[in-house]
Amino acid sequence: MMSLRCHRSKSVWATLAVLALCWLYIFPVYRIPSDKEIVDEVLRQGQTWTRNQTGIDLYRKLLTECCDPKRMFALTKENSPIGKALWKLLTECCDPKRMFALTKENSPIGKALWYDGELYHYHKVNNETYSFFIQDTPLQFPLKKCSVVGNGGVLKHSECGREIDQADFVMRCNLPPLSKEYNADVGTRTHLVTANPSIIEKSFQSLLWSRKSFVESMRAYGSSYIYMPAFSMKPGTEPSLRAYHALADAASDQTIVFANPDFLKNVGRFWKHRGVHGKRLSTGLFLVSLALGLCEEVTAYGFWPFSIGLDEQPVSHHYYDNILPSSGFHAMPEEFLQLWQLHKSGTLRMRVGHCANAGEEQKRGK
Repeated sequence: MMSLRCHRSKSVWATLAVLALCWLYIFPVYRIPSDKEIVDEVLRQGQTWTRNQTGIDLYRKLLTECCDPKRMFALTKENSPIGKALWKLLTECCDPKRMFALTKENSPIGKALWYDGELYHYHKVNNETYSFFIQDTPLQFPLKKCSVVGNGGVLKHSECGREIDQADFVMRCNLPPLSKEYNADVGTRTHLVTANPSIIEKSFQSLLWSRKSFVESMRAYGSSYIYMPAFSMKPGTEPSLRAYHALADAASDQTIVFANPDFLKNVGRFWKHRGVHGKRLSTGLFLVSLALGLCEEVTAYGFWPFSIGLDEQPVSHHYYDNILPSSGFHAMPEEFLQLWQLHKSGTLRMRVGHCANAGEEQKRGK
């Protein structure tokens, strides 16, 4: 009897060992460097950066093949002759065809838009939904120099505002504050800003009671495009549509465009295959992915998810507060490491320190 038990025990352990090896093969174990190790790595790299056109072209090609981050930038009602001309230019420069925004071609009335953040829910495009689509592609392509501005605390006292504003196109994340006290660090110009439905829910009570504070707060972004993932999760659809109505009824300068859930899903897969294992990508990484497909040159600011800075001093989570996100939802350190590899390869540029020396670098042609 004792011998039989030992034999069974060995068999169980052998089976578990095989399963563990299979798991490690499929999901290999890796260690994220510590904050201090990241700081040391960035300091070793220094401020030197060299543009790599081959790398830029490669990533544009990869993103086009996986996600087609241009043709679906906005929910458009039709492809007018002007729109067709723009698509021709887009195709020649970056092949902008399928997944960033929804067009009549890929989102007709009756089409099911499957929520990318949920498994079993979808929204069927109806007459009302279709009326929210803008008439034509909102952007003039190709975009040249783009600034993608995250909200990391590393921006505080960075004096990057002037450099950010010098870009041809400025993208920002999640309706960040742009009051005068922050202008020197984050700039003032905005061409596109994301607005997650959760912000509408938390900051503006889902727009169920009053629209005034929401409409007034949006003036900080000028005549920009408000990019909303209205069809990522079902609870976010109604607040997004209320935001649309609030700005439309107030004759606001902003234009709301809704994200294509297929684009968001495919970009998530793209980065997961490259080592980002969070439940969902951060808004910042979505925007960088978009910029790599839309822009000739991309510089990212405020992407620093670590608790200490290059001077080994504490860094707040955001440049405007230190409220931490829910743990386990995003894999911010993994995202940073992917972006840093692109920085080192010259595919995009990351600003993680002080920008006061920007003028000197431009004189030196860097």
